[in-house]
Amino acid sequence: MAPKNYDFCGWVTKNDVLCSDGRTIRRDAFAHQDGQKVPMVWMHNHSTPDAVVGYTILENRPEGVYGYSYCNDTENGRKTKELVKHGDVNSYSIFANKLKEQAANVLNGVIREVSVVLAGANDGARIEEVSLSHSAAEIDDYDYNGYYDAIIVTGDSEMSMYHSDENEMNEEPELTIGDVLDTMNEDQLAAVNQLLELRERELLGNKEDDHEEDEYDDDHEEDEYDDEYEEDEDYDEDDESEIMEHSAMSSDEFYGGEENMKRNVFDAETAYAEDNCLTHSDLLNIVKTAKDNHASSLKQVYKKYCEDKGLQHDDASAGITRSEDVQNYGINDPSFLFPDYKSLNNPPEWIRRDMDWVAVLMGSIHHTPFSRVKSQYANITEDAARARGYIKGDKKVSEVFTLLKRVTDPQTVYKLQQLDRDDMVDITDFDVVAWIKGEMDFMLKEEIARAILIGDGREPVDRYKIQESHIRPIWGDDELFTIKKTIVSGTPVEQAKDIIQKAIRARKDYKGSGSPIMFTTEDWLTEMLLLEDTIGHPLYKTEQELATKMRVSKIITVPVMENAERDGEAIVAIIVNPVDYNVGKDNRSDGLFDDFDIDYNQYKWLKETRMSGALVKPYSAIALVATANPSHG
Repeated sequence: MAPKNYDFCGWVTKNDVLCSDGRTIRRDAFAHQDGQKVPMVWMHNHSTPDAVVGYTILENRPEGVYGYSYCNDTENGRKTKELVKHGDVNSYSIFANKLKEQAANVLNGVIREVSVVLAGANDGARIEEVSLSHSAAEIDDYDYNGYYDAIIVTGDSEMSMYHSDENEMNEEPELTIGDVLDTMNEDQLAAVNQLLELRERELLGNKEDDHEEDEYDDDHEEDEYDDEYEEDEDYDEDDESEIMEHSAMSSDEFYGGEENMKRNVFDAETAYAEDNCLTHSDLLNIVKTAKDNHASSLKQVYKKYCEDKGLQHDDASAGITRSEDVQNYGINDPSFLFPDYKSLNNPPEWIRRDMDWVAVLMGSIHHTPFSRVKSQYANITEDAARARGYIKGDKKVSEVFTLLKRVTDPQTVYKLQQLDRDDMVDITDFDVVAWIKGEMDFMLKEEIARAILIGDGREPVDRYKIQESHIRPIWGDDELFTIKKTIVSGTPVEQAKDIIQKAIRARKDYKGSGSPIMFTTEDWLTEMLLLEDTIGHPLYKTEQELATKMRVSKIITVPVMENAERDGEAIVAIIVNPVDYNVGKDNRSDGLFDDFDIDYNQYKWLKETRMSGALVKPYSAIALVATANPSHG
């Protein structure tokens, strides 16, 4: 539904239009901005807030982007509205950056502002309708990321891109040298270059005369400079042809053998910031400095001038790195010739926690082919369920016992990853897709195993939490299923001894299957193995000896149990046979999905599972806990 009460509207840009530099804006390049509000500016003037005259609501259409504009209640906003209403101004233009290209086609970008411009636009980018029903509109705060990358003026048959910052309504800001050069044709640019070359040769000639005659005529030199500068101001095509006859550098050489200057107007990385480029006054200062200092090389003066002002010069803008003077003999920087570094491990090796415990836990868990699970129990441990003796003549009493039921619903757990196609193509040393999919697989398994053993540790209000009503953690489960024992507070030695004693004594209440496994941390296992008798001999020489003492089949260390806390308690160990824990999944619960986003040129991968989990046997687990922040550290 189109916006209402706008001041005027029209096309801000058109699709499938060839740009002056050979690029083409494709359909839906700005589709993600449909309905967005962007500032409306007078003549792309970014130097003053007064140039913001309102805002424009964008509407993506098959033919391009349409705009509905609202002027603000400022003097400039009212003036802009009146100009459009009267028909004095009827053209749009956009400023866009973060553009993505493929084979000279612009596929995506961000429109930062829409400008009302003078007679510089072609017929396509026009204001089509003026509404008189709306007055002023409020302007949202906005922010530019970088100064600007491209200003696009769209027509039916071509697209123009320019970097001028003209401001007819406000004071005109200082143009950069790039702005000036962008307004010149090829021959004019060659002429400017020739003037600099002539000037340099003249300065060099004057310096040679100095050596011969040991004098320098300042007045004569300044007169020649002024005359030459006046000639440059009065430059016309006749002057151009005369100068070109004496040029030592052709226009092809000036452009590096190409028709266009090597500058990508869409590239934010190479866009010129206002405070990091030469102004037209800088150019005059460089020539004057060369004259005043009797410089023999205009290039050296230019380079030093840029360095003194912190400006970028040719090497940096062209991506050139020069060797440094690290030694005064032979090659000044031999490191430039050293062979490239070679990777010893492709793909890169993962730095991750020990995950051996995941295979032990998940490899023994009971599985069912359905995800909605109901567990039912009949409690016959109470006296009411006992058999009774009978005496002749007495009335017999019926048995009474309690029924228990628990239901568990499933939850989806997933890992989502994405990668730009450009990066996939550029990474050639190994299969980056297989590498990423491998990470998704083992990290998903670890997260599920963590949720089963101790919970995922996220806060209950966290939107990404694996809910404990769907995958019920063994630590923290109801006392009907998990027996909890608290170890004493004290020294690490005292606590280690108490862990062994509590684990052995808790076996009286344990009703789980077979011989259980003990899951604990490396720190607690170390404290128990360091226990000694009165003469300094270790009580347990191996982990298996300790496991036998504690009546478990083996001891497995779990890194994610370290520092795990809840309700003021820290987990020390969990003793359980994983077969007593049930994981329920329907037939199509697991999936790995690939997708390609054509708008953003990205591949996406989703690995997920939908499951439930819970202990299904009463008194089948033992949780040993300590007060939070146990002393073993």
